[in-house]
Amino acid sequence: MSKGGANMAIDYAKYISELVARAKAAQEIANGFTQEKVDELTAAVAYVTTRPEFAQQAAEMLVEESGMGVPANKVAKIYAKVKGGYRDMKGKKSVGLIETNDVTGVSVYAKPMGVIGAIIPVTNGEATPIFKAVAAIKGRNAIILAPHPKAAKTNMFVTNKIRETLKKYGAPEDLVIAIEPEYVSIESSGELMKQVDFVLATGGTPMVKSAYSSGTPTIGVGTGNVVTIVDGTTDLDKTADLILASKTFDNATSCSTENNIIVFEDCYDKFVEVMASKGAYTIKDNTEDKQKLVKTLWPNTPVDHVLNRHIVAQPAAKIAELAGITVPEGTRMIMVEENGGYGNEFPLTGEKLSPVAEIRKAKDFEDAVQQLEAILNYQGLGHSCGIHTTIMERAYAMGERLKVTKVVVNMAQSLVNSGAWTCGYPMSMTLGCGTWGNNSISHNATWKDLLNFTYLATPIPSTQPTDEELFDGKEY
Repeated sequence: MSKGGANMAIDYAKYISELVARAKAAQEIANGFTQEKVDELTAAVAYVTTRPEFAQQAAEMLVEESGMGVPANKVAKIYAKVKGGYRDMKGKKSVGLIETNDVTGVSVYAKPMGVIGAIIPVTNGEATPIFKAVAAIKGRNAIILAPHPKAAKTNMFVTNKIRETLKKYGAPEDLVIAIEPEYVSIESSGELMKQVDFVLATGGTPMVKSAYSSGTPTIGVGTGNVVTIVDGTTDLDKTADLILASKTFDNATSCSTENNIIVFEDCYDKFVEVMASKGAYTIKDNTEDKQKLVKTLWPNTPVDHVLNRHIVAQPAAKIAELAGITVPEGTRMIMVEENGGYGNEFPLTGEKLSPVAEIRKAKDFEDAVQQLEAILNYQGLGHSCGIHTTIMERAYAMGERLKVTKVVVNMAQSLVNSGAWTCGYPMSMTLGCGTWGNNSISHNATWKDLLNFTYLATPIPSTQPTDEELFDGKEY
C-alpha cells in the first residue's frame, strides 16, 4: 500500500494517532516502574534478542527482504550492539533520584520523555529496532518503530519478540509498537514524527531532515563519507586487513565504512599490492573501466548523484558485473583511483554505500589532510575520519583541526565508530555529527538521550567571589 492511489485510501493521521494513544497508555503504566523493574526488562529483552537462533532468523529475514548485506555480519551486529548497549546501561540509574551534589545543593531526577518515534534504516534493520527499544525502556519510555519499506517484515518480527518478552515479565506490550508492514510509508513516518514526544532518527539524509523539520524535538544523524589516511608507518599487511574488514562488513551497509582512502606516495604502490593480495581490485585513473563504474554507481551523473539502488550493499563482484568490468575471482572490494578534483564533477569523492572506495595519493601529511578536508566539504562533514599511523602527533593534529566528531586511529572504522568491545565509544546505532552535519549532538546517541531531567536546588552558602578573586587581581 505504498504506491499509487492506495495511499489515498489510508488515513495515516488517524492510524498513527491510534498507535500513539496505545503507546501513551503503556507509558503511563511504565511511569510507575521501579529501577529494579526497568533493569529486569532491559536485561530480558537484550538476552532474548541475542540468542543465536533468533539473531540468525532476523539476519536472514532482513537480507532476503531487503536484498542487502550478509547474514553472518548482521548476526554479529546484533550481538555487539544489543549486548554492548545493555552493558553500557547495566547498573546505571535512570529512575527517580539519580544524583545528589552536597556542594551545589542540586539533586537530579530522571524522568521519561514519553513516546519515542524511531526511524529505522533498511541497512541496519536487524539491530537498530532492538537497540532503540532497549534504550527507550531504560528510560521508562514507550517507542514506536518506523522501518524502511524493505525492512517492514523484519521489523515486525523483531518487535513481536520484544513484545512477547515484555508480556512475559508483566510489562505492557505496547511499550514497543511497530508500524505494520501494510502501513509502512513516507506518509506514516511523517505523521509519526509529528505526533510523538521525541524523534530518534537513523536513516538517509532526506528522512533525517524531515525529522528535524517535524516540529518535534529530534536527534538525527549526518551523512557518512569516511576518509582514512594511510601514511605507511604501520604494518601495511595489518592495515589492509583492517580496511578490508571494515569496508566489506555487511557489504558496506554502514555509513562508517571507508569511502575514500588517501595514501602517501612513498607507500602507495606497496599498499595497492598488499590490498590486491587480499581481494581488493584497483581500477586505474583515466580508464574506461573507471567511467563504467561511475555510471553504474550514479546513472544520472552529472545531472544528479543519486546512487543506483541496485548497487547498495551488494558484493563487489556483482557491482563489477553490473558495470561490465572484469575483476579477478575472489574480489571483495573495489578501489578506484581519483587524483583529480572533488565534488559534483568527481562523484567518487562521495558516499558509495558499497564495497567500493576511492583511492588517491598524497605527497605528505599536510597534503593528505587538505585533501581529506576537501572531500568532507563536499560530503560527510561532521561524521568521521581515520588514520593508520605510528606517529600519534598526526592523529592528535587531526583531532585538533578537523570538523568531524570522530577520529579513529589504527582500527577498522565501521566496526568501531558506533562502539566496540575494543573501542571506548559508546555503543549506538545513531551517530551524532554536530552542527557540521546538521545535527543537534556530537556524540553517539544512547539511552541517556531519551531522558528528561528535573533539577532540584536547595540553599547553599554564597559562592560569589570578589572582583579581586574573580579576575586574579588584574584589570582589563
